[in-house]
Amino acid sequence: MTKHRRRTALVGVGALTAGLLLTAPQPAEAANLVKNPGFETAGTDGMPYCWEKSGWGDNDFGFATVSDARSGAGALKVTLTRRVDGDRKALITESAECAPVVAAGRQYDLGLWYNSTTPDANITLFRHDTTAGWQYWTDLKTLDMASAWTQATVRTPEVPAGTDRITWGVSVYGTGSVTTDDYTMEQVPDTLPPPQCTGTADQCANGSWSVLPTQNPVRSMHSVVLNNGKVLLIAGSGNSEENFDAGTFTSAVYDPANGTYKVIPTPKDMFCAGHVQLQDGRVLVLSGNKAYPVAGGHGYEGFKDSYVFDPKNESYSRTNDLNDGHWYPSATELGNGDVISFGGLREDSTGSVTAEYWSDKDQQWLPLWKVNQTWSYWGLYPSMILMQDGRLFYTGSHVFGNNIPGTGSAIYDYDANTVTHIPGLRNKDERDQSASVLLPPAQDQKVLTLGGGNIDSNPDANRLTDLIDLKQANPSYTPGPLIPQGTVDLGNGKVAESGAQGKMYVSAVLLPDGKVLETGGALHNRANPVYESSVFDPATSTFDPVAADPEARGYHSAAFLLPDGRVMATGDNPGNGTWNHNVSIYTPPYLYQGTRPTITSVIDTEWTYGDTQRITVDRPIAKAELIRPAAVTHSSDPNQRFVDLPLSVDGNNVDLNVTSNPNLAPPGWYMLFAVDANGVPSVAQWVHLQGPAALSASDASPHVHAFADSLSGKVSGPGTKRTSQKISPTISGCDRHYGSVNVCVPTVFPPEVKKTTSARCTWLKQNHYGRLKVNGRDDPLGLDPDRNQVACA
Repeated sequence: MTKHRRRTALVGVGALTAGLLLTAPQPAEAANLVKNPGFETAGTDGMPYCWEKSGWGDNDFGFATVSDARSGAGALKVTLTRRVDGDRKALITESAECAPVVAAGRQYDLGLWYNSTTPDANITLFRHDTTAGWQYWTDLKTLDMASAWTQATVRTPEVPAGTDRITWGVSVYGTGSVTTDDYTMEQVPDTLPPPQCTGTADQCANGSWSVLPTQNPVRSMHSVVLNNGKVLLIAGSGNSEENFDAGTFTSAVYDPANGTYKVIPTPKDMFCAGHVQLQDGRVLVLSGNKAYPVAGGHGYEGFKDSYVFDPKNESYSRTNDLNDGHWYPSATELGNGDVISFGGLREDSTGSVTAEYWSDKDQQWLPLWKVNQTWSYWGLYPSMILMQDGRLFYTGSHVFGNNIPGTGSAIYDYDANTVTHIPGLRNKDERDQSASVLLPPAQDQKVLTLGGGNIDSNPDANRLTDLIDLKQANPSYTPGPLIPQGTVDLGNGKVAESGAQGKMYVSAVLLPDGKVLETGGALHNRANPVYESSVFDPATSTFDPVAADPEARGYHSAAFLLPDGRVMATGDNPGNGTWNHNVSIYTPPYLYQGTRPTITSVIDTEWTYGDTQRITVDRPIAKAELIRPAAVTHSSDPNQRFVDLPLSVDGNNVDLNVTSNPNLAPPGWYMLFAVDANGVPSVAQWVHLQGPAALSASDASPHVHAFADSLSGKVSGPGTKRTSQKISPTISGCDRHYGSVNVCVPTVFPPEVKKTTSARCTWLKQNHYGRLKVNGRDDPLGLDPDRNQVACA
């Protein structure tokens, strides 16, 4: 087996970098930046001058210069005769002599002529980072089978900062051959003048928030953007014991087009359920709340019921039951359209150690004996992100208390049924109600975690972010920039955050310009809202503070992207049991930067993997992408992703090149955005990425890379079969000895509150708790010294 190319890519980087310092970027008028584009000059190792062999994996292959050329004397042929895994690539040589010089922020049009006997080939791209050396960048375009010479063209993304050269060529990852000739590479000229501010200077720099005149009619803590542009808002009982006892379970559908809400009959208490969009656009809702806690007795309980919501008739229908109860479960769609779920609380309020598997083919949850089990307890709402090879990355973001044992993050391989610990996550037990997001584009395989706290110990929430690059052979988290500080309401009005104060309950939203909005949050367990929003730029790993949501957005809040490029924020459920029904809308700065591009036509809305799909636009664009619509609750949306669509441009006709890998873009409905060079997006068009059946129909395969293939963390297989994990009834951080079940008197008060009855009662008064009955004879927090069964009387 040949070693993966990137493991040897750093050889000679020092000498290469030294040579690059003397070379100026190519001018815009350079006709062709490829040396020896037609293979007319011989080189070494049987390859033409300035071309090299590359690839990895278990396969039999050949490289040859052949006389069957499109022009000149020779063409370059790559052949695979046997393949278990991996690929073989013919690329421009990684050297200062051969690799074309590029300028950061610019784009380049690449072209080649080819013929092919395999559907499994593409144009692939590497870049030279002035600090880290040569590294894989991205796949650009799948090459269709072609018996005659065929031209393929594609445009690179904007060159990242710190990149001075690129190499590119053809990658073959299935049996057969690809022959190429006559390569071209030209710098794309500037197409747009600088942006023109259409708002105030503050709006153009920071965006703006507005509060809608109509309130959300339900206490929604689950928000799902539907494939018709509407938003499903699920409340169930809405964390209200009165609603639960009355059987009043609600959902609503919000229509951003006219600002109206429609309340939907809801068959079960879907409060704190799991949810995910299926590939046909329906919403799978799993488990929910079977029972509220009892003081001195059981905690929350999760039921086994599961439902599907159909956007077409706006109604729920029941599926078969789960194998276990799961209050606060995860739900991640896999590349084949199936869904896997972990964690939550069972019907007896213990922790579920049962993994659940939804079969898209069978349209049901599989019986327990058909599902691989590690018998691990992953916690509540564990953030499980699908990797490009089908494994799952547990980011360390979760809900309620401490993280899982070990390093706090892990890679789970369902097929091998193994868990490998991943190092580097800081303060792993203060990632309760943090957010995690697969950064744009999904092809980069980088994950960001933000903020968090701990409901059990109730410290000040933190400002930490951690980053991980899952393309590395042995990835680990590294520290990211601190979340900017805002103002916090400590009970006496807003004051500036100080010291290391950050936030939990944070929302993270992928934006169509390729950045991430983080917004909302609170400093402590269901208390002390933090008013701060900022935009994270993955290209520079920096935060830019922007306008803050004027509404409190703590526990049970959510923020998510609308198809028009704005962000909607809902909810807040502080410990006194109240609910914020006001809805905020954020207009990002890019919507104040001039006229938006328009997608004037989409030739086909039914897409398959490896497709080239044509759209027309009214003016030049720099990029296009698919953004998966939100299905978010409790700071968690592990399915959120931004998938780059490399462009092939011919005037206003733009061909979009769809990834061949369903793990990068699981099947389903997506928002298609076109974005100009100033970062201004179009309004989204809805397109349907069909399931991977289209790949098998054409004998095509996904191009999977050997990322994260040399993990050194502790590996564990299935543990001993067991029924459940014992969980404290106070897992929610609420002491049920005081007030109604809607109220959350913290089991541990914030650190600045002295451990005296007077200080605790003052804090409860400042946070508007009102009259609190003492339930039973126990008074663990010492709030009823006169024993009159009323706290702080």
